Amino acid sequence: MYGSPLAMNTLPLDDEAPEIEKPVDQDRKSEGERRGRKASKEQRRQQLIEATIDSLARRGYSETTMADVADGAGLSRGIVNFHFESKEKLLVATLQYMADEYSLHWRSALARAGQEPADRLWALVAADFDRAICNKRKLAAWCAFWGEAKSRPTYQALCGARDEAYQQVFVDLCAALKGEGDYAFEPKALALALSATLEGLWHRLMMGTESVTRETSLQAAAEMLASTFPRHFAHGASGVQRTIPKA
Repeated sequence: MYGSPLAMNTLPLDDEAPEIEKPVDQDRKSEGERRGRKASKEQRRQQLIEATIDSLARRGYSETTMADVADGAGLSRGIVNFHFESKEKLLVATLQYMADEYSLHWRSALARAGQEPADRLWALVAADFDRAICNKRKLAAWCAFWGEAKSRPTYQALCGARDEAYQQVFVDLCAALKGEGDYAFEPKALALALSATLEGLWHRLMMGTESVTRETSLQAAAEMLASTFPRHFAHGASGVQRTIPKA
């Protein structure tokens, strides 16, 4: 009735369809755009955190506003709200960043110091007065957070575990040096005294007295090491130096 079927150019079924490959350049471009957006987001967050540190240093905790941070970062206020939603979340993120930075700094110094307890202790002490973390701007920001920590459990929880880990390193090093030098001190009590001395020197630096600088603070800390561990640290021509305990 119908005769011979016509030869039709029909589209193949799905399972017969040849795979259409995307150009490699297009895939690379899409991946690059995704990475760019991610990098841009991280860069913006970091811009805002740095601007928050600046504002804390200039204005203090209570006077810092989201608007100040936006202006300091050169970004719109909507961008600040998009990334952090509230001043509290912005401040928590800033404290997190500073705590992580400080932790990474002293851990890196410790890793470079080798295995000798005296070298490791000196590395910890010297790291506290490195310009990267010990400068007026960051010291002022730390001071702002410390002033609020008592009434804000979130801040205490954020730094508490890190403080314990840091303090335990001091205890372990003091115990090791006691064994090497046959000293009479109690390691845990001495470790507390050492860390309290470093914190006190930071507070003096934050007060901004001209006679207290990073260099004089490090010298004061070195004097304490020489007085406490005389078999490991002694005065030399260029100040306090490492010595090797006699067997």
